[in-house]
Amino acid sequence: PAIISLYLQRPADQVAMDGLRLPAEPVVKAYLPVDEELAGRLAGLRESLAALLEETSWRMSTREMEEEDWANAWKAYYRPVQVGERLVVKPSWEEYRPRPGQVICELDPGMAFGCGTHATTRLCLTMLEEVIRGGEMVVDVGTGSGILAITAALLGAGRVVAVDRDPVAVATARQNVERNRVGDRVEVRQGDLLKGTGIPVADVIVANIVADVIIALIPAVVRMLKPKGLFIASGVIREREKGVRREMVLRGLEIREERAEGEWIAFMAARGWGT
Repeated sequence: PAIISLYLQRPADQVAMDGLRLPAEPVVKAYLPVDEELAGRLAGLRESLAALLEETSWRMSTREMEEEDWANAWKAYYRPVQVGERLVVKPSWEEYRPRPGQVICELDPGMAFGCGTHATTRLCLTMLEEVIRGGEMVVDVGTGSGILAITAALLGAGRVVAVDRDPVAVATARQNVERNRVGDRVEVRQGDLLKGTGIPVADVIVANIVADVIIALIPAVVRMLKPKGLFIASGVIREREKGVRREMVLRGLEIREERAEGEWIAFMAARGWGT
């Protein structure tokens, strides 16, 4: 994931893979929707591969899959996972007997991002566990499966607004909200925080996205945070750490903490009284 994120955030000609040891016959698999644009996508992919690998032997093959085949195969590897001191994220189809004091988030991420196993999600969850004390207004930007919004509510947040542009993610998040019985406090909206209106001023805003989107969000975050409100931002690969930090400071956010796991960085920043 770190290599993919780096590639997506930088021009291809600026990414070097020196020292990366590949298997004798590397295989890259991709899943594309069967729609009117598929033929063009495949033709463009073949053309790009031919140019990129002109001195290398390669082959490209395609086959059609039933959506449920790949959408469900991963479930065999998804098990309950403990995050932080007392959070446990468990799949909806797994039995789990909680210990006293544990907070259980039951999740079926479907095709949306966020099941508690990725470093960026864990970083956000541990920070939320530390800052939610009860009654807070929380906004989750790019909610995906809804894991962060639901966890905030389970930890005691008074109200949570979860926003995502992807209708599949919105539908998945709403199902997970109901599954965890927090529908009275968690509202899932389809939209874009940068353009949205009507979202309340927040005590905590959390965003587990990528560096470019976080940087673009910061001005809106400053407007929407209460004085001394907290911004938890994850999904930042190490190479983009300085850029995100610089933008936060420039916009008047006080960085309280940076936390790392592997190649990933998470920030906790606070809005000052004067910003």
